[in-house]
Amino acid sequence: MSAPQLVVHRDKELMAQAAAARLITKIVDAQAARGSASVVLTGGRNGNGLLAALAAAPARDAIDWHRLDLWWGDERFLPEGDPERNVTQAREALLDSVPLTPSRVHAMPASDGPHGKDADSAAAAYAAELAAAAGPEHYRSATTAAGGDVPAFDVLMLGVGPDTHVASLFPEHPAVRETDRTVVGVHGAPKPPPTRISLTLPAIRAAREVWLLAAGEDKANAVAIALSGAGEIQAPAAGAYGRARTLWLLDSAAASQLPRDLYPPASP
Repeated sequence: MSAPQLVVHRDKELMAQAAAARLITKIVDAQAARGSASVVLTGGRNGNGLLAALAAAPARDAIDWHRLDLWWGDERFLPEGDPERNVTQAREALLDSVPLTPSRVHAMPASDGPHGKDADSAAAAYAAELAAAAGPEHYRSATTAAGGDVPAFDVLMLGVGPDTHVASLFPEHPAVRETDRTVVGVHGAPKPPPTRISLTLPAIRAAREVWLLAAGEDKANAVAIALSGAGEIQAPAAGAYGRARTLWLLDSAAASQLPRDLYPPASP
């Protein structure tokens, strides 16, 4: 478990631009060190804002897009192409404008796919895809059942919800308590749509680095709760951390309820 590090920016636009630059550097460094990179994307306004900033960054061409694997932390279990799906929004923000290798874009199954309306079967299929991609540096959580391998993600990004949820792991919800599986179907989510697919906390913790993104006053209370020592069942964001690094990327509004001595001065 890595202790959280905080970076606070003046506003959400600067946060998105700085996070995009940070991600470019991380991907390029991973590709130089190991030949390829593996990143887990997040949806929502902050995740999509980062992708849009990356699309606009001239330095994006430093990335070898053919040697990049993209995964998702969660997905709304809706038909392929639905505008509410995270992958649909990611394609619009960035993916359709860069030369990715299609087989390395690992979208979570849609509700009109081969698993039909069975979110649990779709989640099991995604878990199998993760296990198949786990290479020699794969990571197995001590509490994950056999077959729970996942790739050693270089960066796993998560948006933080106003209720402290991350991915589709909501406070007190059964999915946040899962320790045996790496991917689960989520039913009865308190935020629409009610049916989703999500990585579990053990899978999230397999990442080398976990980045939590939060911007706006509506996230301030959640950030304060998650960083105050709350338990992960009550505040799932508190249970999201990386093996080597846990980075909270905030704007000043989202950090407004934190003690001033907890984070460095905001970026100019």
